[in-house]
Amino acid sequence: MTQQKLKRVLVTGAAGFLGSHLSDALLAEGASVIGVDNLATGSLDNLAHLASEPRFEYEQADICRPFDFGDIDFVFNFASPASPPDYMRLGPETLRVGSDGTVNALELAKRYGAGFLHASTSECYGDPTVHPQPETYWGNVNPIGPRSVYDESKRFSEATIMAYHRYYGMRTGMVRIFNTYGPRLAPNDGRVISNLMMQALRGEPLTIYGEGLQTRSFCYVADLIRGIVALAKSGEPLPTNIGNPEEWTILDCAQTVLKVTGANVPIVFKPMPEDDPKQRKPDITKAKALLGWEPQVALREGLEKSLDYFRSQL
Repeated sequence: MTQQKLKRVLVTGAAGFLGSHLSDALLAEGASVIGVDNLATGSLDNLAHLASEPRFEYEQADICRPFDFGDIDFVFNFASPASPPDYMRLGPETLRVGSDGTVNALELAKRYGAGFLHASTSECYGDPTVHPQPETYWGNVNPIGPRSVYDESKRFSEATIMAYHRYYGMRTGMVRIFNTYGPRLAPNDGRVISNLMMQALRGEPLTIYGEGLQTRSFCYVADLIRGIVALAKSGEPLPTNIGNPEEWTILDCAQTVLKVTGANVPIVFKPMPEDDPKQRKPDITKAKALLGWEPQVALREGLEKSLDYFRSQL
């Protein structure tokens, strides 16, 4: 595994949940960070603690238009709506950031000879027929369903990045991110953990879709970011799963949320959304072998670490 020293890096989507945590980690590594965001779904609250950090520079910009903030040695491309309510509300914008935005970010990296790491997604596997999902699985995706604006934007990004790697010899990589949670996850973003935690803390019934037997694998944000930084330094060009392989039914997750919050509320069941995956679990064999990485924080511990944050969002 090659180790690349990160000096002056650019993070797109820096005001988002993952982008802000990634910026923190890169600063801790000693890098200077340029954070770029158009605030379509991100929040400056996520970056407020960096206001007096001399090595952090924030630029409000839409990466769907060409951009350049000077010489850099690495680009982390994390700009995209990521929760179903956001990308369904911003469907065309999601497709554009995964196409025009990715191309513009790649062109910037190419201009400066910079490395490039893209935030891809487990949604590339769709509603998988292979379980758990290895990086070699091509997926089972509905290209015209309501979730397709996100799924296909990420799949297009992956194809574009591999083209730049093959045709221009660029140093590129892709992390396929599985469900992640923790502080700074937007309380109203519609993902499983934020929904359940906020409902429990408000004293509302917990909403579960279907019978709650569909599965997800939940990774605490600090574990995910640690894996992403290691992957960026590795030089690995092909997609790499980063996620927690501990598999939970949504019903079991809801019951754990009740224990952590101490809430005494009922669970209510609603119809399953269209194309909602029935199971999701990363095969992290590659990340273990390539990076020496695996998650350390179990779900209950991670929810306890996140509790004060979600309380602060009431």
